[in-house]
Amino acid sequence: MAKAVVIGGGIGGLAAGIALHREGWEVSVLERASELEAVGSGLAIAVNGLRALDTLGLGDAVRELSALEGQAGIRASGGRWLTHTTEVKVRELYGDSVVMLLRATLVDLLADTLGRERLRLDTAVTGVDAATGTVRTGTGELRADLVVAADGIHSPVRAALFPGHPAPVYAGVTAWRGLVPRRGLPIQSSESWGRGTVFGIHAINDDLVYFYATDLSPAGAVHADEREELLRRFGDWHEPIPALLRGADPARILRNDLYYLRDPLPAMHSGRVALVGDAAHPMTPNLGQGACQAIEDAVVLAGLAGGDLAAYTEARLRRTAEVVRRSMSICKITKLRNPVAVALRDRGMSLAARLTPDLMLRSMNELLDWRPPARTWSGREPAGPA
Repeated sequence: MAKAVVIGGGIGGLAAGIALHREGWEVSVLERASELEAVGSGLAIAVNGLRALDTLGLGDAVRELSALEGQAGIRASGGRWLTHTTEVKVRELYGDSVVMLLRATLVDLLADTLGRERLRLDTAVTGVDAATGTVRTGTGELRADLVVAADGIHSPVRAALFPGHPAPVYAGVTAWRGLVPRRGLPIQSSESWGRGTVFGIHAINDDLVYFYATDLSPAGAVHADEREELLRRFGDWHEPIPALLRGADPARILRNDLYYLRDPLPAMHSGRVALVGDAAHPMTPNLGQGACQAIEDAVVLAGLAGGDLAAYTEARLRRTAEVVRRSMSICKITKLRNPVAVALRDRGMSLAARLTPDLMLRSMNELLDWRPPARTWSGREPAGPA
């Protein structure tokens, strides 16, 4: 039986482990932490991500967790809708919806599906030989027919495989994430845009709300109290943003600077090593595609890993580079601070939405209409864009 070693127990690594195991590989997933990710934040799984999860037998389990509620879209900081859509319209166009869930819930679901016996926690990787498939750890060496690097944005494996390639660069914005009790607040999934600022709200369920926010900031800035910092920046925005922030636990608000890979890699493989997820294509979160692209990588890789990994690069490099580019393009638009530029941006979005009501969705056709490789597809047959 062919052996695969996966470096990294995040979403991309676990998904790759499951996909390869389903293809008949003997799989070990190495994770340097003593426990799997339990980050207190949410994430979105869009139509393309759900289709990828279908190939792992997990699509319906994720669909049952949560879905887009009613109207959703982009608002101004005062609350006016700039562009929006509905869950019904998403289903009409794509035969599926968008699921909001806890990141930790998805990680646990993936780990249970993989099988905890295939996980090796507290295992730090110290080096990889791409030519032989040798993975060096603090407790010894492992030999594999395939090594999957899913070791994150600042991937040491990527740096070792492509030493002359530029590292991810700072996008110029920092991001906050948090979970807040809903307490009966009326919640519509939305992302509100201000002057260089963004605040997103999504209900995870009847009791819990996930929020995120971004603003321009020097890299590495430190704040004494992240909730007070958020209230200073967003406390006069439309409700329920101030109410959510007042109800947030300061100790549970996460903040991290955003990085992306401005220059795509020349390949997503080298020797016996394939890169997936953030290790291959770090991106800003503006399209909500980080997890989705990682899961896409995993299922495509598993279908091609028995042959030349060049086919994996051919299948994934161009698509993921375009997602990184488009996501950063939106990030740049949200970074506008000049009042005239912001007014023109908002007016343009509102006008475009009136002229083409489905523009918000149809602009995503190429992204959302992705299909898994035919040989791995076992899920429902979704509708395509009209």
